[in-house]
Amino acid sequence: MMRDEQLAPGAVIGIVGGGQLGRMLAQAAAKLGLRASIFSPEADSPAFDVAAFRHCAAYDDAAALERFAEEADAVTFEFENIPADALAIIERRSRLAPPRRALEVAQDRLEERRFLTSLALPCAPYEEVGSGARLAAACQRLWTELPVAALYLKKTRLGYDGKGQMKIEASSGVGDAETWLGDEPGLLEREIDFRLELSVLSVRDRQGRTAFYDLPHNIHRGGILRESLVPAPVPAGIAETARDYARQIADALDYVGVSAIEMFAAGEGLLINEIAPRVHNSGHWTRDACAISQFENHIRAVAGWPLGSTQRHSDARMVNLLGAEADDWRALLEEHPDRSLTLYGKREARPGRKMGHYTDISPKG
Repeated sequence: MMRDEQLAPGAVIGIVGGGQLGRMLAQAAAKLGLRASIFSPEADSPAFDVAAFRHCAAYDDAAALERFAEEADAVTFEFENIPADALAIIERRSRLAPPRRALEVAQDRLEERRFLTSLALPCAPYEEVGSGARLAAACQRLWTELPVAALYLKKTRLGYDGKGQMKIEASSGVGDAETWLGDEPGLLEREIDFRLELSVLSVRDRQGRTAFYDLPHNIHRGGILRESLVPAPVPAGIAETARDYARQIADALDYVGVSAIEMFAAGEGLLINEIAPRVHNSGHWTRDACAISQFENHIRAVAGWPLGSTQRHSDARMVNLLGAEADDWRALLEEHPDRSLTLYGKREARPGRKMGHYTDISPKG
């Protein structure tokens, strides 16, 4: 298959991962007359409920990955905690977007920081920590160079929704952090005194054309995104700088599809916090406040179709529903009859688990 070939309706889009993002991608594919094939190790994956084809197998099952890839005309993925080796098997048999390199950069915090540094893009000052035994010296260097109230120690992999990181508030906390990190490598960075958190949602096609959604203001609690408000209260110049940073990242990765670059608006300007090589929680509002959602635009890019408009017709407030909060679905709908509610179909509601979200829209200000 040629790199820029457009898939026809009826083609199969493979999606690695079966969570809520995979579910919404599959729904977007169906809207365009494309069929979704889901690969996920969990038999109760919510994306299976809306897929044309299902592959339930482990990410190290090479034979299952090959069958999945051969069935698909193009393949994408819904989250970054997938072994890169699995995508290497897939890309030998099908067209993959975004590229494997984007996943490799995003799933390792140290690799991500090195990549951003190579592009001379701003991020929080950090130290590489080879293991817990080397932590005290790294803490002392950061505290000496840049006196701050706290540092954050992050494991290099499997970090999302506040997981895989620990706050060190004073030298007395270093011992516990050494034990927590153990023999694993880590990244140590200073706490950022930021005004607000933003994300840049962009979509890039196979020819390098890029379009941007308006920036959402993201509100986190306990490391988990709770609300995204659009538009973010930032000057036009800051928004343009944020888009320029995101464009540089996408071009350097030869990216295809939707990505989200999380940033802090701090006293020293914008600082890049994280690269998400996929559709993103902070972009769920696009399903209700834009003619073409992030999910549809991602599928369009993967399929080689023309990108849709990223223009917003309404202001929006998206709120995540965690754990048992989704049980109040009836009250949420009765409170606002025009509220858009999305439930993910997950079988078990655990504390902190994203079970759904709702979006309230209002006239564009």
